[in-house]
Amino acid sequence: MAVTATPVTTPSSMSTNTSATKNATAASGIANNFNEFLTLLTTQLKAQNPLNPLDTNQFTQQLVMFAQVEQQLNANDSLSTLVSLQQSNQATQALGFVGQTVTLNGSTSQLSKGSAAWSLQSPSAASASINITNSTGQTVFSGKVAVNKGANSFSWNGKGNDGTPWPDGAYTIHVTAKDSSSNTVAVSTQIVGTVTSVDLTNSPPLLKVGGHSYTINQVQSVGLPSASGG
Repeated sequence: MAVTATPVTTPSSMSTNTSATKNATAASGIANNFNEFLTLLTTQLKAQNPLNPLDTNQFTQQLVMFAQVEQQLNANDSLSTLVSLQQSNQATQALGFVGQTVTLNGSTSQLSKGSAAWSLQSPSAASASINITNSTGQTVFSGKVAVNKGANSFSWNGKGNDGTPWPDGAYTIHVTAKDSSSNTVAVSTQIVGTVTSVDLTNSPPLLKVGGHSYTINQVQSVGLPSASGG
């Protein structure tokens, strides 16, 4: 008959394993639990040998560590409070944008009820060629418009060059411009739309404009620009 050897656990090995487990638990808790650190320090003082007390320098070092742990925990609490206040302020600020017309960096705007709008930023006066394409890249409108130095508004009525109305959806504007000396002028584009809702589940909160999401720091201006263009 075969005999299976069974490992024997001695009291000394049990004690060693238990001690190692406790030490590991204590080590992981010191950095995160102020009370745990205090308990360990107090236990050490009670258990020290009166004939061979803890070295003064070591005791001082542990007290310093004790103070550092306390300061770190207090700093973490303060930081958590500041983060919470910041998130609350961001949420309040974001909710204030609902229903507002905003201008954001971008070239794709939403055509809704026969209107889509962009803002054209030009470093100098120029003659700009406008091309608007739909989501498949098809050109639906083209034309020319004079732009002044600075911000210029451009709105499109949703109709092609032949007068055909295009359905609501996302449309992208492409702009090339030249000044009076036929030098190329770099015109940047921004989109104009209404903030329909705010997503507060993200940090920072996201503004919903034309079905797309934007952060508050992407907002360039608030208010309805004057209409011009096709």
